[in-house]
Amino acid sequence: MPIPLVAAGQSRYRAGNVALASARTPFEPMTTPRNSLDIAKPPAATRVVAAMSGGVDSSVVAALLKREGYDVIGVTLQLYDHGAAVHRAGACCAGQDIHDARRVAEAIGIPHYVLDYESRFRDAVIERFAESYLAGETPIPCVECNRTVKFRDLLDLAKELGADALATGHYVVSRDLGNSHRGLFRAADANRDQSYFLYATTQEQLDMLRFPLGHIDKARTRALAAELGLAIADKPDSQDICFVPNGRYADVIERLKPGAARPGDIVHLDGRVLGRHEGVLHYTVGQRKGLGISAAEPLYVLRLDADSSRVIVGPREALSVHEIRLRDLNWLGEMSLDALPPEGLKVAVRVRSTRAPREARLFSDAEGLRVELAIDEEGVSPGQACVIYADAEPGSRVLGGGTILRRPLALPATAAPAALALS
Repeated sequence: MPIPLVAAGQSRYRAGNVALASARTPFEPMTTPRNSLDIAKPPAATRVVAAMSGGVDSSVVAALLKREGYDVIGVTLQLYDHGAAVHRAGACCAGQDIHDARRVAEAIGIPHYVLDYESRFRDAVIERFAESYLAGETPIPCVECNRTVKFRDLLDLAKELGADALATGHYVVSRDLGNSHRGLFRAADANRDQSYFLYATTQEQLDMLRFPLGHIDKARTRALAAELGLAIADKPDSQDICFVPNGRYADVIERLKPGAARPGDIVHLDGRVLGRHEGVLHYTVGQRKGLGISAAEPLYVLRLDADSSRVIVGPREALSVHEIRLRDLNWLGEMSLDALPPEGLKVAVRVRSTRAPREARLFSDAEGLRVELAIDEEGVSPGQACVIYADAEPGSRVLGGGTILRRPLALPATAAPAALALS
């Protein structure tokens, strides 16, 4: 189907009607030096689609590429009917962001288009997010958005427009591996590194993607924005998931799935019923505060039993996890997973975006992929991502990752084995 486009100051167009293709002279890759995007063409002959969210990072990327002489086309995705969120500070992809992206494109002199991807985003991201939460998981919609709408669909458009690359403002590094493919690596600024959210990028996508900010920190990016004269140089970073106003996930899910939240019991690991809840979607594994129960000891959410509508709580030590099972694996390493040694592959893994990679071993068996942690982790929640790196060093390569499966929950030695079935 044709893709609806909205150009700055114009009406909607079909992608096929936008005359963006231009005659370009072919260049011989073996004799032409590579440009700053690692493409064997002069910048002027290199077409780049810049994904512009309206924030500082993506705006700087578009402006830098334009300054270097690339043939830049700015594209902004309209993903959500924001309603009350339009004027909310700290939200990405809102109406103000689209306006900001358009202003930047006009200021730097590049064509800019707004793509209406609301229906795609709803089906691929929002619906899956709600279903995962109701199943007792803690999903990461940004991973799914990057994997599908932003990279799959936007890359398809970039190819239609004859682009050589799609550039984004993510803080991650893409590097030529010398085998006709590119590898994904942690950003130079560990505090801004976004590799955790990009592990699901496929090899085909990665080969066409470029991340110009991966080698610098945010302070340098803001300085560049000021140097380039961009009006959004001091704009705050987006902090919330774009379709979750004020971070209240339960409100969004209840609006999407009316009546889906079922009340149930809050149950201790030893079998005692401690109270009631209004739906498992109000809780997450590892949560301590806001449980709505009184107890002599600190209690944490250990399991969300969606089928029985139970919230299972217990002591902190019961949160410790030594082994993780994965589904929906995306693998970017050269070694085949079938060729993993019996003793496992030494790697590093990240089970939360806010945690540094930690040493582990990767195994493949009859049940699938298994990760053994060198040091137990707490708060490992089903639905979150386990991202696999070559090692725990700064700038390490992303080998892939997957979605964390629900783990078997062992009863404490002091509990009666028949007190609570947690299969």
